[in-house]
Amino acid sequence: MTEIIFEIDDMSLLKKLCGLNENNLKIIEQEFSVRLIARGSSIKISGDEKNTASVNNLFHVLSDYLHDKSHDFEFDKFDLRYLIQQAHSGNNLASADIEKIKVFIPESRKTIYPKSMNQAHYISQISKKSVVFGIGPAGTGKTYLAVACALREFYNNSINRIVLTRPAVEAGESLGYLPGDFMQKVNPYLRPLYDALFDLTSYEKVSKMIENNLIEIAPLAYMRGRTLNNAFVILDEAQNTTSSQMKMFLTRLGSNSKMVISGDATQIDIDKPHTSGLLHAEKILKNIDEISFVKFNQSDICRHPVVEKIVSAYDKAGS
Repeated sequence: MTEIIFEIDDMSLLKKLCGLNENNLKIIEQEFSVRLIARGSSIKISGDEKNTASVNNLFHVLSDYLHDKSHDFEFDKFDLRYLIQQAHSGNNLASADIEKIKVFIPESRKTIYPKSMNQAHYISQISKKSVVFGIGPAGTGKTYLAVACALREFYNNSINRIVLTRPAVEAGESLGYLPGDFMQKVNPYLRPLYDALFDLTSYEKVSKMIENNLIEIAPLAYMRGRTLNNAFVILDEAQNTTSSQMKMFLTRLGSNSKMVISGDATQIDIDKPHTSGLLHAEKILKNIDEISFVKFNQSDICRHPVVEKIVSAYDKAGS
């Protein structure tokens, strides 16, 4: 049994840290299997050596975050659970990590909050890493959150443009010859990217940005031969790339740029599923420090509640 005394000089800060009726302490006690006793201006942490050290570190991070908050501030339970998860994983914690799991878009004044721990981890990794893969079933927010992060980076002047792309592969049926010019022909494939943009900011703003080439939406084939500098680049439906296409895309990464690649390994529509560039990339790139792979599952689905049950049923049926 190890005991650590966490000292706090500010009683107001101690109350915010403990939470209403000490609810924060109760959650932390349960998650770490420790005993917490608040007395005077301190909290006594009792438990095994590893967990007491983790909780002590967590208290330092939480108190730094709460220092400038109002006296009636209540800690968001999702934020608390996220930091607890990170502490359990042995990751280095900082108070700034709490803000990194929310996406504020200045132009529309919208704040996008993660709805699951995996979504929070995804947003956090996008803020930290040069290349992030989001892999999981439909409806888990992979594309939507990536577009939100891209808009945040653009409005914060971290990048100069946003590039959105996906392979033009049909999902099981032939569309035949579509009317119109090339972009009109491929627009159906790119519609999910437009939908995310229009939900996050105004139609007029998006149209203006596309007109000024600040947002580029194009099929994957248009990426060949380019170097994408000062850009936030998103590849959607990456499971339908070949290994050579994925290599071509990843090697477009230029200076001061980020790439987010999203896909669902259970919805591969190319003729030879085993040659999917997404599966190949996951296999050979997983040990590169600058690249992060975030896995989503059925519990992360944020569409109609029945969607999670549909995905589960198909998984059980092996189809």
